[in-house]
Amino acid sequence: MTCNEKILSEDYGELIIDFTVPVEIQDPIIAECLTVVNERFSIAYVPLNYIDRFTSSLYRYDNGSRVYGLMQEAFDPISLANSGIIRTQRPPLSLTGRGVVMAFIDTGIRYAEPMFLNSAGNTRLLTIWDQTIQTGTPPDGYNYGSLFTRDDINKALQAKNPYAVVPSTDEDGHGTAMASVAAGSILDGGYTFWGAAPEADIVVIKLRQAKKYLRDFYFIPEGVPAYGGADIMLGVKFAESFARTMQKPVVICIGMGTNTGNHVLGSPLARYLNDIAINRNRSVVICGGNEGNAAHHFSGSVPEGVNGYRDVEIRVGEGEGGFLVEMWGNVPNIFDASVKTPGGETIPRFKLGVGSGQRYTFVYEKTVITIQSILVEAATGEELIIFRFEAPTPGVWTIRVFNQPDEGNGVFNMWLPITQFLKSNTFFLNSSPYITLTDPGIAEGAITVSTYNDVNNSFYVNSGRGFLRNGMIKPDFAAPGVGISTALGRRTGSSLAAAITAGGVAQFLQWAVVQQNNLLITNPELKSYFIRGATRSSDLEYPNRNWGYGRLNVTGVFDVMARV
Repeated sequence: MTCNEKILSEDYGELIIDFTVPVEIQDPIIAECLTVVNERFSIAYVPLNYIDRFTSSLYRYDNGSRVYGLMQEAFDPISLANSGIIRTQRPPLSLTGRGVVMAFIDTGIRYAEPMFLNSAGNTRLLTIWDQTIQTGTPPDGYNYGSLFTRDDINKALQAKNPYAVVPSTDEDGHGTAMASVAAGSILDGGYTFWGAAPEADIVVIKLRQAKKYLRDFYFIPEGVPAYGGADIMLGVKFAESFARTMQKPVVICIGMGTNTGNHVLGSPLARYLNDIAINRNRSVVICGGNEGNAAHHFSGSVPEGVNGYRDVEIRVGEGEGGFLVEMWGNVPNIFDASVKTPGGETIPRFKLGVGSGQRYTFVYEKTVITIQSILVEAATGEELIIFRFEAPTPGVWTIRVFNQPDEGNGVFNMWLPITQFLKSNTFFLNSSPYITLTDPGIAEGAITVSTYNDVNNSFYVNSGRGFLRNGMIKPDFAAPGVGISTALGRRTGSSLAAAITAGGVAQFLQWAVVQQNNLLITNPELKSYFIRGATRSSDLEYPNRNWGYGRLNVTGVFDVMARV
């Protein structure tokens, strides 16, 4: 099989390699089809049975590709005004994103919509890399998908049916909504539409759906959009390259998330985004997710003593096909566990080895539980236990957690999948709304935003909340994300908060780089400017687990600089 065929085949999966290959391991299977992402990460496409052997033999939790879901729930630009964006679009600053590239790695774009055209009727898109179409030519250095250039799109716009010429579109609408809010053109003087950075160039990466083996492993319900981390990483790599090829600053906007991972250092995708964010003239803006009110996080500790334990109860709804629970234990804790079914059957207290797994069946339940343990997870050094429930019986399941005596303070955290990846109302009975920011929003170097309703300045109840598990401050600030006017009507969700913020960042990069006020700016610098300019309420303490350092205010950034 060719490399292209392996990438597309359902019999092959993705390994995310975070060390040099093939020099270090001389593995011909990995070397056969390998895409280098950067100095640290590569993606190998290998037979599915090889993924199991590789990850289990090296206890490499991070090497398997994770699955990410979308973060979403008459036109009115009030949210842009409340974020200080419209004021900075007007003189004397006149910041419209001109000279800045905005990249959206998402569900694609409906490029023929008028808010993606300039005043001459031509496209404002630089390019579309559609990973789902295999009939065209991929971008240089990539082995799948089709690339559509600005010339291709402009030719399509002249046709009676543009999508018959350039067949890339957005069936879901999520990517189109985000791009319109962040970078939509001002139509009819703002009466019809008004985007945050209406003169920015636009790059779109339409992600392909995650392969069947990933959907099956994570029990993704049929019809629910889900995207593999490897494809997102390559989309980021493609987007970031425009900073070099076009000599323009680039803003990468991501409106996806997952609950899998350590909620400290983040996934390979989060760490790769950190690598991008430290480069000059790049910015990464990520949503914080919509998991704050989902009851999908449990935080607790085991009482001291030989017989101490903590019960974690999970209420499983009717029709749930399956789900994973990840449990992360703080160093130096070492945990054991037992499981009780709704019918009272029990898996006795079990001890798992350095890297091992066990499979359990029951007499009166159809449920199959697979438990995998990694005593020292490679990225964090912490203990990770994964409980995989297949065909779980509805009712209350209990995981009893034990801490081995004299081994730490017994602190641990658990996460269920994000809401979209569950079929029914499944949740922890005694949950915590905090530490619910989704990955990759936990990337330290990126700008991560929570969500609020700017109509009454109330915090959006479903918004993800901080801080990270190690106490690091995230989110950085909050942005409007409730009832936002988009190209496809009003929408709600943290992805819209990220889109508005990304538009504000494009405005600032125009001032800093295009207008040569700070040619060598980095994302950490940019983030600090936005934190200083954020609007803060006198009745709250900052940094805040909900609001970060306040509410997005682009005008406030320039007000702060004017006062210095």
